[in-house]
Amino acid sequence: MLNRLSRHCFCTAAPRPWLFVGLGNPGDKFKGTRHNVGFELIDKFAESQGISMSTVHCKAVFGQGFVGEVPVLLAKPQTYMNLSGESTGPLAAYYKLPLNRVLVFHDDMNLPSGVLRLHHKGGHGIHNGLKSVIYHFRGNTEFPRLRIGIGKPPGQMDPKAFLLQKFNITAQQRIDAALQEGVNALKVLLSKGLTESARRFNTEQKYKHLRLQTLPVDL
Repeated sequence: MLNRLSRHCFCTAAPRPWLFVGLGNPGDKFKGTRHNVGFELIDKFAESQGISMSTVHCKAVFGQGFVGEVPVLLAKPQTYMNLSGESTGPLAAYYKLPLNRVLVFHDDMNLPSGVLRLHHKGGHGIHNGLKSVIYHFRGNTEFPRLRIGIGKPPGQMDPKAFLLQKFNITAQQRIDAALQEGVNALKVLLSKGLTESARRFNTEQKYKHLRLQTLPVDL
């Protein structure tokens, strides 16, 4: 696969690869926590496309394959969240990818549980994983990201504790549905491009956001 991918990537007529990076923390104790939804989306997409996440490359659990004719690289950095850039930066450099072909998936407390947004660029919004990625991209913020809403901490709860909690049943159902929506959006992105897929997807998610605002807040 690596030889095929290398030949495919460096052929001038071939589509340029996409690198999808899901942010999270390694280890069983972090599985299913709010901070790990980026990992979960990588796994969901890999499973949907039959891509094996069976190797380690640039400090990340790594997989590669094709969706149609488009080469796709999938990574889950194993550096812990706050050092995610130590993996993401070298991966982008290794494959000589422009940053507009590196899509980062991450949790976002500013969106309700199960609401997603696809953006061309942006800041880190106090997300330490994104902050590390931006640092290792030499301060460049012009890379796309898929934000996965996890909701806000209830009351005076410490945000760090909230991030490391697992979802309750209702919130998990919303996240499971959202991850499938994310997979579908990624398929559209690979076939139609980022601009078209973001336009469609964000419109759908805007209406979903409005619907969820009328429902009880998840704890």
